[in-house]
Amino acid sequence: MSILQAVILAIIEGVTEFLPVSSTGHIMIGSAAMGIASDPFVKVFTVAIQFGAILSVVVLYWRRFFQSLDFYRKLLIGFLPAVFFGLLLKGLVDALLENMLVVALALIAGGLLFLLLDDYFARNASRETSQADITPAKALRIGMFQVIAMIPGVSRSAATILGGLTQGLSPTTAAEFSFFLAVPTMFAATCKSIWDFAEAGPIGFSPEQWTLLAVGNAVAFLVALIAIRGFIRFLTTHGFKVFGYYRIVAGAVILILYFAGWFDSVEMI
Repeated sequence: MSILQAVILAIIEGVTEFLPVSSTGHIMIGSAAMGIASDPFVKVFTVAIQFGAILSVVVLYWRRFFQSLDFYRKLLIGFLPAVFFGLLLKGLVDALLENMLVVALALIAGGLLFLLLDDYFARNASRETSQADITPAKALRIGMFQVIAMIPGVSRSAATILGGLTQGLSPTTAAEFSFFLAVPTMFAATCKSIWDFAEAGPIGFSPEQWTLLAVGNAVAFLVALIAIRGFIRFLTTHGFKVFGYYRIVAGAVILILYFAGWFDSVEMI
């Protein structure tokens, strides 16, 4: 992997991580298109640069993120389902990460769901809620929605935002809690990925790989700062319909490439 390839993947991560469009699916496409999907380090890199993305949440929302113990208790409750099912279903999840057909179908299904529920989203947009309205029980239910996002193409942010909406939260409050819940979730995934890679190799990361990780995290951080601000503004005025159409088009393109045999010509992760 070159510096340029690392920057491109980091931009994809920063743009898509907090949007309801599936960062995993987009990164899989990007790495395959650049011919680096078969590199074991690339798989670690695409997980590890999530750390840069989550730092943008802490920076943008630091006043609301560093608050009461009750807030962290609710974050922990929302995070636990991902830990439990992540360990339980690790083999299945790893297998799905190699299947672009699953990504395409999940993108299309999620897009159709967004379009079908657009009126429901619009009704919730007029509600005035805050993070204080999230009870431990609601946090747990939102955490269960996050488990669905283990299927590549579903999108973690899409699943958790939808989970928040089903709990009576406004789109803005649901999106913000989705961002907050990403911090422990992606931090844990980053640490686990780096640990596994270092433990499996004889010497761990090389100096060049550490440089790539540093560059990737820095770029993902800066891009995510812009993406989060833009997403919240867009969400409050336009809702989710545009993301629904985008997911359907993206999924359809992947399906065409899949059945045309394009993915057979590149080595997927």
